[in-house]
Amino acid sequence: MGLKPDHWIRKMALEQKMIEPYVDTQERKGVISYGVSSYGYDLRVADEFKIFTNVFGATVDPKHFDPKSMVDYVGEVCIVPPNSFALARSIEYFRIPRGVLTVCLGKSTYARCGIIVNVTPFEPEWEGYVTLEISNTTPLPAKIYANEGLAQVLFFEADDPCEISYADKKGKYQKQQSIVLPKL
Repeated sequence: MGLKPDHWIRKMALEQKMIEPYVDTQERKGVISYGVSSYGYDLRVADEFKIFTNVFGATVDPKHFDPKSMVDYVGEVCIVPPNSFALARSIEYFRIPRGVLTVCLGKSTYARCGIIVNVTPFEPEWEGYVTLEISNTTPLPAKIYANEGLAQVLFFEADDPCEISYADKKGKYQKQQSIVLPKL
C-alpha cells in the first residue's frame, strides 16, 4: 500500500469523479488553503453546521443520540463555544475507489489554535459528503471559516483491492448528502 501523489489524485478526480468539485491547485491567498496538495487533497468546509448546546440538558449518547443537543447554524463563520464541539460537512463529494483507503486529518493552521478535526478514514467504495467533527479544545470561542480548508485527505492505494468494501457491507454512512448524526 502506498501514499498517492498529486498527479494520481488529479487523474482519479477527473476520470473517476473521485472528488467533486475538484480544485486542481492549492488555493491559499487570503484563505486557509484548500485543493490538491503534494500527496493529498485539502477539503473545504461548507457553511452548514450543527453546534453542541446544553440548553435542553440532553445527554450525549452515541447509541441514542438526541438531536436536541445541537443547534443548526448556516453562515460564513461558525463560532464554536469554548471546550465544545460542532459538526459540519465538506463542500466536496467523494467517491473512494475499491482499491483505495483515505485518512482525513485536521489542518495544522486550525490545530495550532486548539481546534481539532477528528482523524477518520474513508473506506474503499465509501461515497458522500464528509461529516466533519470539530472540537474546540480552548477556553475561548473559536472561529471556523466556511468555504475554506479544514482538513487534508491522504490517499493510499492497496496492492490488491479489498475483499469486502464499505458499499458491499452497506455501511450506515454511505452516500451522505448532509451532516449525518451518529447512527447505531
